[in-house]
Formats: sequence, structure tokens, C-alpha cells
Amino acid sequence: MAERYAPAIAAPTFDPIGKSAKHDSAKLHVSGEAVYVDDVPMPKGGLETYCLLSPKAHAKIVSIDLSDVLNSPGVHAAICRKDIPGRNDVGPIFPHEPILANGVVEYIGQPIVAIAAGNVKLARAAAKKAKIVYADLPAILTIDEAMAQKAYVAPPYKMERGDVAAALAKAPHRLKGEFANGAQDHFYLEGHIALAHPLEDGQMRVLSSSQHPSEVQKMVAGCLNLSANQVTVEMRRMGGGFGGKETQPAIFACIASLLARRTGHAVKYRVDRDDDFMISGKRHDFRVRYEVGFDDDGNLLALDIEYAARAGHVADLSTSIVDRALFHTTNTYFIPAVRATGYPCKTHTQSNTAFRGFGGPQGILAAEHIIDRVARHRGLDPLAVRQRNFYGPAPRAQTHFGQTVEDFVADKIVADLAKDVDYDKRRREIDAFNAANPILKKGMALCAIQFGISFTAIQFNQAGALVHVYNDGSISLNHGGTEMGQGLHIKIAQIVAHEFGVALERVRITATDTGKVPNTSATAASAGSDLNGQAAKRAAAEIKQRLAQFVAGLHGVSEADVTFANGMVHAAGKSMKFEEAVWRAYNARVSLSATGFYATPKIHWDRAKAWGRPFFYFAYGAAYCEATIDTLTGEYKIDRAEILHDTGRSLNPAVDLGQVEGGFIQGMGWVTSEEIWFDKVGRLRTHAPSTYKIPIARDMPAQFRARLWAPAENVEETVHKSKAVGEPPLTLAAAPFLALQDACAAAVPGRYPLLVAPATPERVLSAIDAAKAGA
Repeated sequence: MAERYAPAIAAPTFDPIGKSAKHDSAKLHVSGEAVYVDDVPMPKGGLETYCLLSPKAHAKIVSIDLSDVLNSPGVHAAICRKDIPGRNDVGPIFPHEPILANGVVEYIGQPIVAIAAGNVKLARAAAKKAKIVYADLPAILTIDEAMAQKAYVAPPYKMERGDVAAALAKAPHRLKGEFANGAQDHFYLEGHIALAHPLEDGQMRVLSSSQHPSEVQKMVAGCLNLSANQVTVEMRRMGGGFGGKETQPAIFACIASLLARRTGHAVKYRVDRDDDFMISGKRHDFRVRYEVGFDDDGNLLALDIEYAARAGHVADLSTSIVDRALFHTTNTYFIPAVRATGYPCKTHTQSNTAFRGFGGPQGILAAEHIIDRVARHRGLDPLAVRQRNFYGPAPRAQTHFGQTVEDFVADKIVADLAKDVDYDKRRREIDAFNAANPILKKGMALCAIQFGISFTAIQFNQAGALVHVYNDGSISLNHGGTEMGQGLHIKIAQIVAHEFGVALERVRITATDTGKVPNTSATAASAGSDLNGQAAKRAAAEIKQRLAQFVAGLHGVSEADVTFANGMVHAAGKSMKFEEAVWRAYNARVSLSATGFYATPKIHWDRAKAWGRPFFYFAYGAAYCEATIDTLTGEYKIDRAEILHDTGRSLNPAVDLGQVEGGFIQGMGWVTSEEIWFDKVGRLRTHAPSTYKIPIARDMPAQFRARLWAPAENVEETVHKSKAVGEPPLTLAAAPFLALQDACAAAVPGRYPLLVAPATPERVLSAIDAAKAGA
């Protein structure tokens, strides 16, 4: 038998489930050693890319002359749509989403010509020499214009339960209103980037900063007229994604790959921040119109609500995003009669796309605005009205889309948080402050969220994983999820280490690679750990079973008598190190590699009937916020934020808490300072940090505390009874928004200042002034 070598592990971490293991790349992040796509050395002769972008919101391209571009110094290739050998299309659901403008430009910033040169400066200089003639066409630039013209990227969609018209007619009280929320840029630290390497026999290898490598693989293969097995896409880590790298990376990867094919050289396409803003989509801004019926005590009886979303020039994922807004239109509340209609509006602007929450935040914010307005109309405390309308036992346990809510804990979380912050006392104290201060006004709000977990496109609720155990006892892990800083990889490693009963340090995470795990779903919908964790667990369990059978045979016991714990394998009163068992199994020709696959159970959705169970379970949380506004200037400060969030049995409390804190602050930016603004010709004017304000350290609430809800446990059989945590905390941003709304109401007693998101100081002041004027 050959000599065995097993490296020693210092300070091993056994049984890591539920422990706050550090992020697998933490040391690399802080030391600057973490390798991102742009850090990968360019091969000899590698080229860089720049794209000529449309200066028009909507126009026909009459002619393109690239002769001067091609004769420019350092230029190796310049291509437009006629140079694409395969499909000029990256539509993830619906077709007709061009890589390069297909005879017509439909937004300012749309790529028309792609240039490969020795460096990006040379490519940018050459782009100025292109001669393009346009013929202007009418442009639709706002949601109101699109609705007036019935311009949609897909047909409107409706979810309905009960006789809404009759319920509204019978309601003792009715309110009509309009609400709006703005768009939001993802502002990932690492912008879009792709590096394409042409390989032998026409194959292509692509490094892409993507949440969905399989989608990039499909689109690159399509534009090059290749089959999927001729394209490999690799992704080790992203510098942030937030949904902006779900479908959007495809266009950058395709352009790099087309130019790599054209030139025979490796090509990198790295966009600067301004171009990233101009080319890529944002969170959907919505216009919401509604009529709500309720009784004297604020019990909601009927809701008729219309969501009009700016989809942009093509569909992208807009239908699914509008659907999720409709799913979340009642949030934590049971409403007997509901009609929710969604309109994905076509505008000649960037194609809006996935963003953390995927339409859920827009639906939840609208729901919280409505219930807040109902409470104020009746002169009731908003929290009391919220609690009065919560889901409960049957017949109050069914959503307006047919799913029975079996795991409702929002009432318990809210009760715990209200007690922790001494809600009633703070209400009295804030009222007293407002009575004594004519200029500064304080506001407070406590609200909860209920967020559905699963892809609503049922086919995406699947995952695969690949686990190797090497004969020295070390373990290699690969799965279909991608790491964008959220800690997915370390959680999956914890699951695998726990399954084998070995130290976490024995597990090595490898880059997501379409050549290892095929047909993966996007790391999105907050389902990364649920899906990939189960797949990896199953792969590890298969190898573990083989090892158990082998060890059982050595000792003449049953497989059930073999246990794995603390780096040891125990059987028949005897023990051996895990690596010893592996070495022996290898020499006995036992397979030490396995794939795992998981498909989410129980879910089903009939889109034609708008009825079913689209979510495996719900995640819950609650937030309490306080704010102070200056009624003379509209300036304000979020003074306090207290969060209590349900993560089930947390796989990694430190990682989960980081997601709760980060998600909340990102959501707070969406509802306060992050304003996307287009001028009258459709040009995005907030396209850089100088004009677009994300939250910074001084925007943090002076009192900020986030905690994981202790009694939490998932009623469903998720991996180790954990719950998703990526998106739900962002929706808690309804609390700071409503605290500002409460402060505005204190400035104009007896009236309701209509505040819309983002609640910039200008909008706070305008809302107060309009209410004072009687609007």
C-alpha cells in the first residue's frame, strides 16, 4: 500500500452548523488578495473593449460607417449587429433583447458598436470616429405616458380573490389614493466585467462577474452559434451583485466573446461606473393606485390596487418582478377581497431588472403606506391597526393567491419588538416632544414583513453540487451558487463539514463553473443556501454512506452502527481518523466523489388561474424606527433602528446578522436618498457617485441594533431548519420611511402629507407644504 500523507489542521472547527464561522474569503478581502475578474492576468496579446452608446432615446439607425474606427491606432476589431454569427439576443424569458442595437436604438446608453483595442483608451478614442446617422422616433419616457398609450413589454396580469366591487360597496369607509416608489441602482463595488478566452476548436472560456453563470453560458453560446458544451463560464467571486448581475452580465460577456472570436485574442470588457449606470437596468420604479375599504376599527375589508412599473425598453425579468409585487401586496395582512393588477410598462429607458427583493419591496411598501393611511384616517395607532389585520387561524390563513400561511410568526416578533422598545412609552414621549417643538418633529413606526421564499418560476427551484473527497481526507466542494460577498460558500462548506463530521477547515470551496455543475439556477430569490445547501448535503451524504458501508464491512457491523464526529469514524467500539478511513476506502476502490441534486418540494403555481403555492415558506421580520425632521428645510435624520429578524435555525449567525444589517441599510437608501432621475429627453442624469447618493457611515441611525429572533425554526424541511436571509431584511426599510411619514404628519395635525419614496429632503418639505396648503 502506498504511503499516506494527511496535512495537519491547526485549531480545527468541528460541528460548525449554527456557529459564526468567518467568511471563507475574509482574510483575502481585508488583505487585498481576493482575486476578482479584473485581477486575473491578461494573456499575452489580450485586448480591452469599449462600446459606443446611443445618444438617442428612440431612433432608427439609418447608417453606420466604421471605416475610420477600424483605421484608428491600436484597434483590432469593431463590430455591430451584422457581425454577430449567431443570435443577437440575450432575452432571459422573452426574445428581442439585442446585444448590439438591431437597427433601432431604444434608450440613451444602448450599445451600438463594440471595439477591441490594445487598451480601453484607444478603443474609446476610436469610438468617437464612428459615423452613425439616426432618424428620431417618438419616445415614451414615463410610466404615465406608457399607461396612457397602453405600452407594455408584456400583457397586464391580475390576481383576484372575492367580490372586490361588492366588498368595497359595503365597506363603512373607503379611501382612494396614489403612491409611488423610485428606482434604485445596485451600486455594486465591482462593476460589470467579463474576460473571454478563445480556445481550441472554436470553444470559449469566459470569466464573468455573474450571479447566473449558466445563463451567461447559454447566451454566449447563442451569439457565437455554438452549443452549450463548447462554452465554459467560471465565477469565483463578485464584488457585489444584489440582482444586478442576474441577467445583465450576459450582454457584457457576449460582447467580449464576440470580439475574442473575431480577433483570436483574449478580450476583457470592463465598464466604468458611468457606463455601467447608463447601460444596465435598475430596481423598477412603480406608480401605485388603489382603493381600500375598511371598518371603524381599521379592519381591512377590500383592496383594489394597480401597480404600474417602469420595465424599460425590453421585458428582461419585469413580468416576474411585477408578479412578486402582486404576491406581496397584502404583506402580513389578511384582506377578504383583493384585486391586484400589474402593468409592466414599456419606456425608452434602461431595461429595469432584478434587484434584491425582486418586486417584493415595492408591494410591501405600498401595503404599509395603505394601512398607515387607514389608521390615520380613523385616528388609530398604526401599530394597533397592523396587529388587528394580521393573518391568523382559518379562515384568516389564506393569501389572495391561494397559499395557506402555515408558519405565521410576525405577530410574535412584533409583540417581542414592541415590548423591547417600550412602544407605548415612546409614543407618549414623541408626542410630548412634538407638542413642545414647532420646528423639529419626530416620528416613529413599527412594522413587520412576510416574504415568500422560492423562485416563482417553478423550474428554477433546483440545484446541483459536486463533492470530492481526496485520499488524504481533504474535501473539495463545488456547487451551482455564486458568491457575491453574502457568505453563501462558507454556509455550504459548513453543511458539508457537518455531514462528514470533520473540521470546517478540511473543506475547500472552488469556483462556480458550468463545466462542473451544469444547468444551474441564478443565485437569487434568497434561495442560494436552501437549494445549493441541500444539493451539497446530498452529495456528501452519498459519499458518507459509501464510507460507512466500507467501515461497517471492516468491523462486521451494520452501516447504522458507524458514526462520524469530531474528525473520527467510530464503529464496534473502535475509532479511526476520518483521513485513515478515507485512505483505506480509496485502496479498497471505493468511489469518493458524488453529485447531489435538490428540487424544492410542495410548490406549484397555475399562472393562468393566479392560484397555487408559489412559495415553500415565508421569512418574517420586524423593524422599529424613529426619525427627526426639520420642517423648515425638509432635512432629517433616522435616529434609531431596532430590528428583530427570523432566520430559522441560523446556519451562521454572524453571516446572517450581516445580511440583516446590510439589507436594511440598502433598503433605507432606496426609500430615503437614492434618487434615479431622467431629464426631459430620457437621459439618466444620476449616473455617478457625484449625483447618486447611497447611504454612508454618517447616515447610519445613531442607535442601530439588529438581532436574530431566538425562537425561530422553519416548519419546513429546509437544510438544518434554516431560513433564507438575503432579500427579506431589505423590505424592513418600510419602517424608516413610515417614521418619516409620521414626523410629517406631526407637522400638519389633522392632515395627511403624502410622502413618496425616495423621501429626499425636498420631498419631505414638499409633502408638508402641500398638506398645509390643503392638498
